[in-house]
Amino acid sequence: MGGSTALMSIGLRGMLANYAALQTTGHNITNAAVEGYSRQRAEFATAGAQFSGSGFLGRGVDVQTVARTHSAILTREASGARSLSAMDQARFESLRELESAFPMGEQGIGQTMGRFLNALVDVASRPADMPARQVVMARASEAASRFATTSDQLDGIQANLDERLKDVVDAVNGLTRGIAEVNQRITTLEGLGQPPNDLLDERDRLVSQLSDHLAVTTIPADDGTLGVFIAGGQRLVLGVSVSPLSLVPEPEDSSRSAIAIVDSGFQRVLPDGTLGGGSLAGLLQFQNHDLVAARTQLGQMAAAFSSAVNNQQALGLDMGDPPGPGAPVFTTGGTRVMPNTNNERNPTTGGWVAQVGVTVSDASQLQASEYELQADPAGAPGVWQLTRRSDGLVRNVADGDTVDGFTLSLGSPQPASTDRFLLQPVSRMASDMRTALNDPRGIAAASPVTATVAATNTGTASVASLRVVNSSIDPEQTASISFTSATGDYNWELRDRSTNALVSSGSGTWTAGQPIALNGFELSLNGVPRSGDSLSVAKTAFPASNNGNALALVDLRDADLLGRSLQSGGQVGGGRTFAEAYAATLADVGVRVQGAETSASISASVADQTEAARSAASGVNLDEEAARLLAFQQSYQAAAKVLQVAQSVFDTLLDIANGR
Repeated sequence: MGGSTALMSIGLRGMLANYAALQTTGHNITNAAVEGYSRQRAEFATAGAQFSGSGFLGRGVDVQTVARTHSAILTREASGARSLSAMDQARFESLRELESAFPMGEQGIGQTMGRFLNALVDVASRPADMPARQVVMARASEAASRFATTSDQLDGIQANLDERLKDVVDAVNGLTRGIAEVNQRITTLEGLGQPPNDLLDERDRLVSQLSDHLAVTTIPADDGTLGVFIAGGQRLVLGVSVSPLSLVPEPEDSSRSAIAIVDSGFQRVLPDGTLGGGSLAGLLQFQNHDLVAARTQLGQMAAAFSSAVNNQQALGLDMGDPPGPGAPVFTTGGTRVMPNTNNERNPTTGGWVAQVGVTVSDASQLQASEYELQADPAGAPGVWQLTRRSDGLVRNVADGDTVDGFTLSLGSPQPASTDRFLLQPVSRMASDMRTALNDPRGIAAASPVTATVAATNTGTASVASLRVVNSSIDPEQTASISFTSATGDYNWELRDRSTNALVSSGSGTWTAGQPIALNGFELSLNGVPRSGDSLSVAKTAFPASNNGNALALVDLRDADLLGRSLQSGGQVGGGRTFAEAYAATLADVGVRVQGAETSASISASVADQTEAARSAASGVNLDEEAARLLAFQQSYQAAAKVLQVAQSVFDTLLDIANGR
C-alpha cells in the first residue's frame, strides 16, 4: 500500500505543478497587452528521492518559484531612450508653437516695417499731401501693433509653458508617490521569500512613465525597495520617502519658471541643464534658450527700428506753425535689470541693497542677447564680469562703461561680491510698442537746411543728397563752400544768417563718393566741381514743400542699422537692414524647428528600438504561450492518469486485503 500511496503523491504533485504552469501561462496570455508586463515562468524542481533497498525512488516534482523574465540592462536602456525622446518631442512641439509667432509674407514684421518705410516715398514725392501722410501714420500704427502683438504671443507661449510645466510636475509627484507606495508593499512581502512579480512590474512601469518627464537613475536596495535619483544625485524616491518637485519662479528672472526639489524641508532649484532628459528638460530648454533667443531678436529689431525712425524724424521739420523738429514716431518698452533672488537685501526694507542700471546709448549696436553681470572672479575692486549669453563672450567692465550699445550704471553702493544680475537690454523692447505721433502734420518730411549750387559754376557738380546727421545743427548759420582747385580742394565758411558775421571757417578736400561734412550735415555731390565753383547750405525757406528728411527716412530701408558693432579703429560698422534682420530671425527659428524635428524623429526611433529589444526579452509572445499551454495541458492530463492508475492499484490492494 505504501507504493500506491507514493504513486498517488507523484501524480498529485505533477497535477499541481502543471496546474501552476497552466495558471502562469494563462496569466501571461491575459497580460500580453499590458504595458511593461514581464513574462513569468513556473520553475520546477525534482522532489527529493526516497531511499529504498533497491535504490532511490523518485517522489515527483515541486514548483520551486514563479520567475520573472526581466533584463535590468534593457529596461534601463529603454528608460533612458524614452527620456531623451520625450525631451526632444516636448521641445519640438513648443518650437512649432513659436514658429507661428513669426509668419512669412504679408503678415510678417519684415513686410510691416517695409510697408511703413515705403509709404514715406509718397510723402517724399508730395511733402504737403495729407492723404500720403495719413497712409504713413496708418503704416506706423500697423508696425507698432505687429511688434506688440508678437511680444504678446511670446508672453502667451510662456504662460502656456508654465501650465504645461505645472501639469508635468504634478504628474511627476503622483508617479513618485506611486513608486514609494509600491516600495512599501514590496518590503512587506519581502519576508515571504518569493519575488512579488506583478508588483515589480508595476514599479518598473511607474519608473518608465517617470522617464517621460525626467531622466532618472535607479538603485535597488537590500530590502527590495528601489531608490530613484535625478539631476546628478538628487534623491527623488528613497525607500518609502519622497522628495516632491515644485514649480517656482526662476531666481534670475521671475517671469520664467524653474523646477525645485524639496528635501528635508529645504527647497533647491535644479538648473535645467542637470535634468538630462524628459519633457521637463525639453520644456525648460525651450524656455531658457529658444524662447529667449526669439524674444531678444524681436526686441533688437523693435529697438533699432524705432530708434532709427525717431532719430531721423528728430532731424527734420514738421508742418507745424511754425515748423519744428519732428517728435518721436514710436515708443517702446524699456531695458530691464533682474537682480538674482539670492542677492543681498536690506534687512529693514527688504529691498535690494545694490542697484544696477542699463541705458541704451546706440540702439543700432544692441545685440540679441541677455547678459549676466557678476563680480570679477579675480577679486579686482570695482571690476565686474559681463557675460554675453548668446555666444559666451566675457568682458571686464566698470561703472559707466558702454558695451554693445548700452551703458552700465553700478549705482551706490556698488553690488556685493556675491550679487548677480541678469541684464535684458532688448528683451522687452517690443512689449507695448505704440505710435507716439498721432497728427499726420507731425511727420518731419522737410530738412532744416537746403543746398544750392551757384549758377556761375563751370563744373558738372550737382547736389546728390543733403543729410542732416546731427540734431545740434544750427539752421540759422549759412555754410559757403568754394572750390579752389580741380582736385577737390575747397574752403568753407559758416556765417550767422541774420548778421552775416563769420562764425567759423576752414578748408578740406572733396573726394568722389565721400560727403562734405559741416555744421551737422553731410553734403554728397554728383559730377566733378572745378576751381571757382561754389555751393551754399542755408535754412530751408519753404519747409512745407521740402522733402529732404523724407528722403532720409526712405533711405533707412537699405541702411545697415541693426546689430552693428565696433570695428578696428573704433569705427562702427557691420550690421543688417531691417528686412535682413527679420529674414535672419525666420531662418533661426526655422533651423531650430527643423533641428528639433530631426532630433525628435531620431530619438523616437531609438526609443522604439530599445523598447522592442526589452519587449523581445521580457514581453509575451502569444504563439509561444499557446504552445506552452498545450504542453502543460498534456502534462496535466498525464499526471492525472498517473493518479488514476495509483487509485486503481490502491483499490486492488484493498480488495486483496479484505479477501475479496
